[in-house]
Amino acid sequence: MLVAEVAGASARLAGTAARSEKVRVLAELFGRVSAAEAPVVVAYLAGRLPQRKVGVGPQALRGLPAAAAGATLEVLELDRRLSALAALSGPGSQRERKRQVDELMGLATAQEQHFLLGLLSGELRQGALDAVAVEGLAAAVGAPAAAVRRALMLSGGLGPLAGRLVEHGPAALDAFRLTVGRPVQPMLAQSAKSVDEAVERLGPCAVEEKLDGVRIQVHRDGEEVRVYTRTLADITARLPEVVALVRELPQPRLVLDGEVLALDEEGMPRPFQQTSGRVGSHVGPGAPDGPEAPGGVRLSAVFFDLLLTGDRDLLDAPAAERHAELAALVPESARVRHLRVDDPADPEQRRLAREFTRAATAEHRHEGVVVKSLDAPYSAGRRGSSWLKVKPVHTLDLVVLAAEWGHGRRTGRLSNLHLGARRADGTFAMLGKTFKGLTDSLLEWQTARLRELAVREERWGVVVRPELVVEIAFDGVQRSSRYPDGVTLRFARVLRYREDKSAAEADTVESVAALLD
Repeated sequence: MLVAEVAGASARLAGTAARSEKVRVLAELFGRVSAAEAPVVVAYLAGRLPQRKVGVGPQALRGLPAAAAGATLEVLELDRRLSALAALSGPGSQRERKRQVDELMGLATAQEQHFLLGLLSGELRQGALDAVAVEGLAAAVGAPAAAVRRALMLSGGLGPLAGRLVEHGPAALDAFRLTVGRPVQPMLAQSAKSVDEAVERLGPCAVEEKLDGVRIQVHRDGEEVRVYTRTLADITARLPEVVALVRELPQPRLVLDGEVLALDEEGMPRPFQQTSGRVGSHVGPGAPDGPEAPGGVRLSAVFFDLLLTGDRDLLDAPAAERHAELAALVPESARVRHLRVDDPADPEQRRLAREFTRAATAEHRHEGVVVKSLDAPYSAGRRGSSWLKVKPVHTLDLVVLAAEWGHGRRTGRLSNLHLGARRADGTFAMLGKTFKGLTDSLLEWQTARLRELAVREERWGVVVRPELVVEIAFDGVQRSSRYPDGVTLRFARVLRYREDKSAAEADTVESVAALLD
């Protein structure tokens, strides 16, 4: 397949807001790709590179050669050239990278150059999210969209799934099952204003403490134990305590969902920075490279869900059943504290839920609670309405879109952040700005990191690829005609950066609007 065909589809996707038309464009394109091309094409149309990073910055994309007169560049040739760019390192690599970029761009037509510039800069905005790509892929191979969505949750990525579906058709879906050793995307929670609201919405439920730790998924098959992050990175070597704990459990084959966090001598949670620093340098800013932070911080695993036990896949089992199986396998000391609310209409049970929530924050120093429907299955990879998080201090995970240079003592450092929430089409809506909550050390880290992500520098600051997630505390949401989607945050302030989260996990505009005062 020619890159021109992908670039043309990308332009048509960007030119329509209608989901049905996006699906039609994608289905038509996927109907023509080969099995080898499918993983690459689906990544490009989601605005990603299979190589993730190829080291091409704004400098390498300046002064490009004239566009080719005709389309000859093929998808797999482009993929090979981008892999070669990613492999460059050492003295002279910057000059060689520029040479290779110019050579590549010289093979591309004007439309292809425009597409490649967006792809390489991280600025490709066409609304082809994975969710829409799934529907297009399903239509192309004649498979039910729901079945393809489930396979995506269990495959760990749309690329491998696309290749298998194009090659084998709907029959390939049978191969995607929950498998020990292959992590699945974690289930996520929406927000509620209060525990009363959450209980009212869910009916029979469990109210669990919301821990301020790092999400983990643990797979055990006999003596082999693997630990994964929420982004499916393998961090087994960094968490020997977790490996030892899980090896002691009576079931030799299981998949657990939980968190790991640092506790003090009294069993209270230490600051998140100590947990993230102990887990590793890629989980948060300023963390050391080794497995231990200064002081030898020990981590504790706390589990709240069981996805597989023995040969039984529990993804479709109701939460009440999964919780019972978890309690039979994992000691109470390694399970999250929770309270069952079997009858939400009972005033006493509602009172106990409020008291549990108060104790979780005031006495146990946790973030809040997560209220979970007892009837709901485990919806891997989704921010479903059957899990609702309640925090006394409202927080959102937003994406940094740009940053302005500071003034006074912040001169020379990037300070005022432009904050964005996800739209349904994959773009980001700006909700406001903040420079509050930034320490000197965080300002230094932030400036360096945002300059790495910059796609354009202006006199006032930088515009960055929307990749960096920041946790923002705020006092409320209000309507505003100043911002494109009509909502903004009151008294927003930075709590911390969440490099353990991807931009695809950031909160949506819809979830923010649901919190309107």
